[in-house]
Amino acid sequence: MPLETHAAPDLAIADQRRQARIDLAAAHRLAVMHGFNEGIFNHFTLRVPGTEDRYYQIPFGLHWSEVTASCFIEVGYDGSLLAGEGHVERSAYCIHAPMHRLLPTAAAVFHTHMPYASALARLEDPQILPIGQTELGTSMNTAYDDLYTGPAFDPAEGERLAGVIGNKTVLMMANHGIATVGRNVAEAYDRLYYAERVAQVQLYAMWTNRPLKMLPKEVVDHTISTYRKTAPRYGDRSNAEWHFDALKRILDRKEADYRD
Repeated sequence: MPLETHAAPDLAIADQRRQARIDLAAAHRLAVMHGFNEGIFNHFTLRVPGTEDRYYQIPFGLHWSEVTASCFIEVGYDGSLLAGEGHVERSAYCIHAPMHRLLPTAAAVFHTHMPYASALARLEDPQILPIGQTELGTSMNTAYDDLYTGPAFDPAEGERLAGVIGNKTVLMMANHGIATVGRNVAEAYDRLYYAERVAQVQLYAMWTNRPLKMLPKEVVDHTISTYRKTAPRYGDRSNAEWHFDALKRILDRKEADYRD
């Protein structure tokens, strides 16, 4: 299957699209490795570089362990199939297209029913508690949707979710799962990874039935301020990019065909 079927882009855009496909394929494979996927459902999508009206999505029916760079279809923000072959999964379109369209920083939109975050989302109070450093780094960017409305078969639901997440990057979806957004695949996956780890550790701590050691407000405020203002940066790349490249090296050793 050709990588692109619409008007030929310039070389720089073509390279960006090729890399975008590779990264998105890697994210699907890594989600299987980390136990984030659920059957053939859940959705990772990415705005097609150089466009403002379409995104990459896998055709319905693929298991995430099968995903490769060449398999993605291009879906318009109106739900139409613009390039590639296969079915456009309805709930993916209804959740993701509005978020891509309405949120400037949502080039990547990742939605899963991964077990620990989904378990936390099923509690009456799904808040990430201030019980550790990683929890604070995730919770400062997390929004909470406390309304489950049923299967997302209408794009109005995606519009509602875009309004709930606002300028945050992680969305806890009541009785449902989780979504993350990012300016690229690395950001969205990094946020997904740490949201699951935070939920896992919190649930483990809660399962001991011993009192949780909450961090005092002054420590919470100082830590969040430090993350926002003085967190170190290594080279011209974000921590998420360093992390995602390391994960791709694992895939390159084990499942290099994701690049095909």
